[in-house]
Amino acid sequence: MKTYVCGVCGYEYDPAAGDPDNGVKAGTSFDDVPDDWSCPVCGAGKDAFEEA
Repeated sequence: MKTYVCGVCGYEYDPAAGDPDNGVKAGTSFDDVPDDWSCPVCGAGKDAFEEA
């Protein structure tokens, strides 16, 4: 699975790890992350992320 990087702060979303603190289970591809999810570091929307 591909990783995605926040264009605002540089946080890297790793699908293998997910974001369990914010309701995204490990193994969740970025395409399957809910549209209302936001960067856990800076709060930017999902649309601020680009493929790494």
